[in-house]
Formats: sequence, C-alpha cells, structure tokens
Amino acid sequence: MKLEIELRCLFPLSVAAFLLSEATVAASHVLPPPDIDVIGSTSTVKAREEDTLLDIARAHGLGYEDIVRANPDVDPWLPGEGTEVLLPTRFILPPGPREGIVLNLPELRLYYYRPTNPREVPVVETYPVSIGRMDWATPLGIAKVVNKVRNPAWYPPESIRQEHAEDGEILPKVVPPGPDNPLGGFAMRLSIPGYLIHSTNKPAGVGMRVTHGCIRMYPENIEELFDVVPVGTKVRIINEPYKVGWGVDSLYLEAHPPLDEDAERAGRDMTVITELLVKATSERNVAVDWERIGVIFEEANGVPDSMAAVDATPVSVRNDEIAVVEPEQSAM
Repeated sequence: MKLEIELRCLFPLSVAAFLLSEATVAASHVLPPPDIDVIGSTSTVKAREEDTLLDIARAHGLGYEDIVRANPDVDPWLPGEGTEVLLPTRFILPPGPREGIVLNLPELRLYYYRPTNPREVPVVETYPVSIGRMDWATPLGIAKVVNKVRNPAWYPPESIRQEHAEDGEILPKVVPPGPDNPLGGFAMRLSIPGYLIHSTNKPAGVGMRVTHGCIRMYPENIEELFDVVPVGTKVRIINEPYKVGWGVDSLYLEAHPPLDEDAERAGRDMTVITELLVKATSERNVAVDWERIGVIFEEANGVPDSMAAVDATPVSVRNDEIAVVEPEQSAM
C-alpha cells in the first residue's frame, strides 16, 4: 500500500535538469580510527567542451556550492575545454557520535555511518544535499527515520499551494508518482513532522538552499541509501560551518560560509575556531600558523587545509595555553 505524504518539500526555483554524462563516483570511505577525522582527498579534472561545473560536480559526488566555492575563478556554465577543475572531495567528519545519519546544514552535506558487525570494515558514506532556504529553514535537532516510501505521492500543503498561486502557478492537491513529482522516486520520512530526505525531479538544484525545509538528494544517491538505511536510524541535524580535525599528517580546518540567518554570529567566528582548535589539541599539541588559519577562514571554500606552521613563526596550541615557539620547533 502506498503511503500518502503531505510535506513542505517543493523546489521553489525552476532549474533545468541535465543529463549525467558519466558514472557517479562512489561515496564510501573507510571509517578512520577515532583519533583521525579526515576522509577522502582532493584531486583535479580537466573540463570537456560540453561540461558545466554542475555536470562535473554530480559525476564526482559533489553539489553546486561544493564545486563553485572550490573553483571561484571558473565560469560555472562555461568552464571551457581543458580548464582544470578542483574536486573538493576531502572532508572532515562532523563533530559528535559517528553513528546514523548526520546532516551538516552549512556544508550542504549528509554523512551516513553504516552499522557493521565486528567482521566488517566500518565505512562512512557522504553525499551532497539541498536544504531549506532561509524562509523555510531545515530544523536542527535529533530525529529518526520513521518510514520509507518508493514512488511517493505528494500532497502539497496549503501554504505551498498558496505561494505558487501567488506566482501564477496552480498546484494540484495531489501530485502522483512520476516525472512531475518533486519527491522523485524515493522518500524517507523523518520523525520531525512534515520533513523528508527525498529524491528530486530537478537534480540541478542539489547542493543549494532551495527547498521548503526537506533534504533533497541526487536520485542515484538516495537510491543507494534507501535500501541500506533501516527504519529507526538516528538523524542528527547540525549547524557547523567550521570543522577542525586530525588527518594522519596534520591538523586541518574546513570552513564554509555560515547560514544567512546566522550573520550576527560572524563577529565571533574566529573565537569559535580557536575554541575548536583548543578542543582538538586537548591530548595532542601542534604548532599552527594563524595567518594561514585566517586565509582558510576568509576563503570559506569548504576545502580542508592544514593549519600546521611550516615557514611562518608558529604558535603552539596547548590544552591550557597558547604560546609563541621558535620556527625550528614547528615540524610535524
């Protein structure tokens, strides 16, 4: 029996869909030990004449903002044949328990920690998502997956029907499964009433703030998740524009622009980074380059970068103090 769904999930922008020109890169990574936080690695590809940055992003498990922020000097629509495009496919795992689904809103990204038994290698899977725009913000908090539906019907709430009517578009009371259904072919209902993780019939919008609060994924990504995420899976929705974590070789900082509604916190963001840095070094010390940290913070391109001091006079961060040390002490 098909479950009828009434949700605030319609994509409010008209964005042309595009064809996926190559196989999507796998999103699975071996879960590192608890004292390591960085997964994946960055790389580059050369654009073909017919490519847009969105084509390249989707083919490599990235969303719109991912690829645009990492390539600020490249035309998103006409990168040009032979243009080198950075693939920001290195990630710092989000803070908190490594379990269930974690959605980091400023990052526009979902992480899923697959349950495993002792004989299996633990993995984490990560995918780009779309989230609610500022006036329909995706809620923070702890939820769980309470139901999963293939080929869902969509019952647009009156608020969304009214919004579309004001733009001259009349939405039906029921949108049946099919190519016109904005929920796509797969939907996972959350315990937060009215919210879903779902597919889409407009994949070009993945990686943007464009929904009415739901979490939207590329069709091929949610199809992968649908069969492996059990009903009852914990979903933790967080707001962490800055992540600090250890790789095997250094301490890294990953910075994203804060959500628009958090503009008032901008004045203390460097304080937040300092607090994260002190927490990360509670058991390990590191000499950091504050000038480099400032650059990562200002660029906010979502690409994790090392904070370790190399040539500059470093600052040694300890659990209980910050002190200037000699350059020759900065090697890691």
